[in-house]
Amino acid sequence: MNYKIRKAGLEDLERTSELFNLYRVFYRQADDYEKCKKFIQERLNNEQSHIFLVYAGDQAVGFVQLYKLYHYIKLEKQWLLSDLFVHPDYRGKGLSVALIDRSKQWCNETGACGLMLETEKTNDVGNKLYPRCGFEHDGLHNYYYWWN
Repeated sequence: MNYKIRKAGLEDLERTSELFNLYRVFYRQADDYEKCKKFIQERLNNEQSHIFLVYAGDQAVGFVQLYKLYHYIKLEKQWLLSDLFVHPDYRGKGLSVALIDRSKQWCNETGACGLMLETEKTNDVGNKLYPRCGFEHDGLHNYYYWWN
């Protein structure tokens, strides 16, 4: 499949927001395009995340969103691969792998030590995809959340 990947900017806000909304719906969240649009716009305006869009022809059909973190052992910057989504009509064509590869390239471009991510235990596709892309499962740590 012919595709291209490029970094998203405010000119991509509408399509990025549409894809982000679909991604959230996939994770059983309410359909709320306007809230998604505001969220993405704030991330882009404040340079709080970096989003790469994958295009099939002239249509953006997937994205990856990265947030900067710092690794406590390596004492270096790393990126959190927070969100990865490909529209259902374009799955199974290697676009997720291409977005992950672009994220790895971003690590090299920014001098980061690597990527980390988490996914639901029930995400069978992701739990097969990530090891295929060179990610190692960290069975030594438990992840806990506190929500305000």
